[in-house]
Amino acid sequence: MMTNLRERAASFAASAGEEAYTAKPISYFGGARADMVEDLPDGQNAEILEIGCGSGATGRLAILRGKCACYCGVELNARAALNAAQHLHEVVRGDIETLDLPWPPERFDVLILSEVLEHLADPWRVLQKIHPVLKRGALVLAGSPNASHYRVILMLLRGEWQLADSGVMDRSHLRWFTPKSYPRLFEQTGYEILSTEGLGQDGIKARIASKLLFRRFDWLWARQIKVKARRI
Repeated sequence: MMTNLRERAASFAASAGEEAYTAKPISYFGGARADMVEDLPDGQNAEILEIGCGSGATGRLAILRGKCACYCGVELNARAALNAAQHLHEVVRGDIETLDLPWPPERFDVLILSEVLEHLADPWRVLQKIHPVLKRGALVLAGSPNASHYRVILMLLRGEWQLADSGVMDRSHLRWFTPKSYPRLFEQTGYEILSTEGLGQDGIKARIASKLLFRRFDWLWARQIKVKARRI
């Protein structure tokens, strides 16, 4: 009985999150992750899979820089997927949580997950689902908002939980991660962590606070958590 209730609750939450996600303006899907493209190995033979490829900006940049032979994407939003199809080699439109992956085992050299896992009801299951289509040792580049950012902590101290149209408190998010829980997600699903870092810590206030606190709490100013991992 409890299992059925949990499944129904997860299904309801996923439907609500999908509705909020698909209602977003097309500009929401347009930014290229230049930092992740920089992390890609040099060479033109790699096959890359991006989950939540948006309008294809990151893939387009990777292709233009000669970082791959084939760039495939999965995207839920129909308008974004249509735009991505103009730039990438293959785009599959659908919900990664329910989609049957059309690729054979050990197809891809790289997996990119840029601000997508927080939108999923069960990111653990999705990472396990993707695992077989990656080659052994495949590079994984992922990033999600940092739920332990100081603004979120201050909000909680005020007893509030305010959702927004974008950012850490995006109303289409179903999951929230911290610098410790995010890499643990990958470790629990068949991946080895290579590095974890915080992004978006620029600003004089953040630099001063970091020095005063002897860099012990730098995660408080990181807007996003970035993980590099490999498929075991």
